[in-house]
Parts: sequence; C-alpha cells; structure tokens
Amino acid sequence: SSKIRNMEVQSVDGVAILEDCIGFSLTKTISRVEEKLKKGGLPDCPDDDIIPSVGNDMGADAQIRFLKAKLRVTQEDLANVVFECRKKDDENQNLETRLKENEEENARLQRTLSMQQAQTEKYKVMSQEANKKNEGLQQEVIALQKVMQ
Repeated sequence: SSKIRNMEVQSVDGVAILEDCIGFSLTKTISRVEEKLKKGGLPDCPDDDIIPSVGNDMGADAQIRFLKAKLRVTQEDLANVVFECRKKDDENQNLETRLKENEEENARLQRTLSMQQAQTEKYKVMSQEANKKNEGLQQEVIALQKVMQ
C-alpha cells in the first residue's frame, strides 16, 4: 500500500500515466506498434480481444487511434483504482488511529474500574465492621436497659 501511496499520476495529452511504471513509455510502445504495422501488421491473435473483429477492416491509423483510446480508458481506470486505494489507505489510517484512541480509553477506563472496585470492597469491609459494631452497641443498650429496669 505504501508503493501505491507513493505513485503519482500525471496526465500527458489526456492520457493518465503512472510515474512508477518502470520501463514503460507510451511513446516507445506506440512507436513499436506503428513499426510492426508498417512491417506487415501485427501477428494474428484469435484470443486477442483488444481490437474487435471489426478492427481487421480498420486502417493502421484507425487501429492506433483505437488502441490509444483503449489505453487512455485503461489508464483512467488505473488512476481511479489508485485513487480508491489511496482513499482506502487514508480511511484505514483514520480507523487505526481511532482504534488506538479507543484502546487507550479502554485501558484508562479499566484502571478506573479497578480502583472503584477496590474502593467498593474497602467500603463493604467498613460497612460490615460498622454493622458488627452497631450490633454490639445495640446488645450493650439492651443490657443497660435491663439493668436500669
């Protein structure tokens, strides 16, 4: 994802080109295709659906324009995918930040809960001791009342 993030897209003659594409040159590729066309055409590839069967009736210039248009569309699609990847990377980074913040908040709340539970236990013990003392004092009051009667 860091490699995609570092890719820069630029537009040359309305064609989106990735700068990070090693060894790719639109001009060289077009020149090679033009040379092959001048030397006798491109080899027949029955499985090749880049140029539809109607393309056989097209001239070399029309085929080149068609291929350039197809290349332009493909590169625009690639630029859109790169943009979406960047957007998803940014969203993931934001979510990771939020997750980290939530984990820190959870740890803080866990510490607070532990302290409160310890205080609750302390107060329970104090309450039990006070109840025992209260019972003892009530017993003493009853005994003193009997003595006074």
